[in-house]
Amino acid sequence: MVLTRVGYLGPEGSFSHEAVSALENVDPVACESIPQVLAMVASGVLEQGLVPLENAIEGTVSATIDGLVFDHELVIERELVLPIHLHLLAKKGLSPAEVTKVLSYVHALEQCRGYIATLPLASTEQTTSTSQAAQLVADSSEPWAAVGSLKAAELFGLAIVASDIEDHQGNATRFVLIGRDAIASPTGHDRTSIVCFQDADRPGSLYAILGRFAARDINLTKLESRPTKLGLGDYCFVMEFEGHVADSVVTDCLADLQAHLARVKFLGSYPVTGEGAQDRRVEVAAARKSADEWIAAIRSRVRQ
Repeated sequence: MVLTRVGYLGPEGSFSHEAVSALENVDPVACESIPQVLAMVASGVLEQGLVPLENAIEGTVSATIDGLVFDHELVIERELVLPIHLHLLAKKGLSPAEVTKVLSYVHALEQCRGYIATLPLASTEQTTSTSQAAQLVADSSEPWAAVGSLKAAELFGLAIVASDIEDHQGNATRFVLIGRDAIASPTGHDRTSIVCFQDADRPGSLYAILGRFAARDINLTKLESRPTKLGLGDYCFVMEFEGHVADSVVTDCLADLQAHLARVKFLGSYPVTGEGAQDRRVEVAAARKSADEWIAAIRSRVRQ
């Protein structure tokens, strides 16, 4: 069996490693950073990459979205949602009150800000991933701790000195599987991601963009502005909405946008995951079948 080489934010023990482990028939390849994952996929060194796109608490992962929007021509093929539980990892015998520094990825540190504030001696330091933080703590003789996963504690021989230290319950991260060309097949319950670039900032310009979705009864699930890096006040809009590029109504909407904007960048159409996704696909398929039968009955009455 030929395995697909899939890059992820390493080293082993990161939440990205947990997410990529859920994929079938893959050869996981640890990378040092999210930009490296994207670059290696874009260059053809790796077939695919799995990167975090959005966290339930901290929002969009900037390194991922900016890499997709500005740096590479890649497409989202799939999404995975991983529940996130964060723990304080340290050498055995060290108590939280003795920790002088807490290391982790920036999003993980932010998600545990309240707990970390209760540690009397601890400062914080950012690392490129939660697993790199665990590795640094394991290799150091200092009274340091890392914010990371159970897998990281097992891999690097660390003790869990405090469990579930995130400030909010229900934390989860949405990961996306990135490829170079292929667009996922429609399932009946899909999401499409695009970026809209304007040629000028005019009153009502965003309203005009949104109106094209409303007119076609397309449900927007996310709208985010991102600086284009060309100057202050120059923004593009990252949009996610229900539907697949293979759907005629989505195709019509995208063509309309492309005709009236400076540029529309397509980021992918892919199946929606999460609780209830499969039930929703069944409902959509049944509704479309009923609608097709209704249209067919009407068209059969057209005079030849």
